[in-house]
Amino acid sequence: MGKGRGRHNRSGAPGTRTAKAGELIRRVIASELEYIEDERLELVSLTGVDVDRDLHKAVVYFTTFDRDGDPEIDEAFEEYRGRLRHAVSQGTKLRRAPELEFRSDSTLRSAARIEEILRQEAERSPVPDLDSGAASEAEDGR
Repeated sequence: MGKGRGRHNRSGAPGTRTAKAGELIRRVIASELEYIEDERLELVSLTGVDVDRDLHKAVVYFTTFDRDGDPEIDEAFEEYRGRLRHAVSQGTKLRRAPELEFRSDSTLRSAARIEEILRQEAERSPVPDLDSGAASEAEDGR
C-alpha cells in the first residue's frame, strides 16, 4: 500500500482511485497556474483536491501567504475555471473532466492560530523546568 501525501481525500483513503485522481488534478492545476499571469493568483498554493466517487466534481483547496479570504482570489478562480478544467481534461486520462470548485483551506490558518494561542498561554504561565528540579534533588542527595 502506497503512502498518501497531502490532504486525505474525504471520498476515500490515500491510495484509492479518487485520491489518485485528486492528486493528479492538483498537479495539473498547479502546473497551469504557473502560466496564468494574474497577480491575484501569484501567492496561491494548492493544498489538496477532494474528488467525489463518480469523478464528476472536484473541490480544489488553496491557501495564500498574505491574502486569506480575499474575494479577488475567488473571482480569479471563477474567471479561470474553464481554462483550468480544460487543462485537467488535457492533462489526465479521465473520460470527463470534473466540475471544479475552489475553496480556501482554513486548516493551515487554524493550526497557526492554535499555535499562537498556545505560545501566548505559555508566555503567561511558563511551565516549570522539570530538569532543573531533578538536578537540584540529585545534588541534595535525595
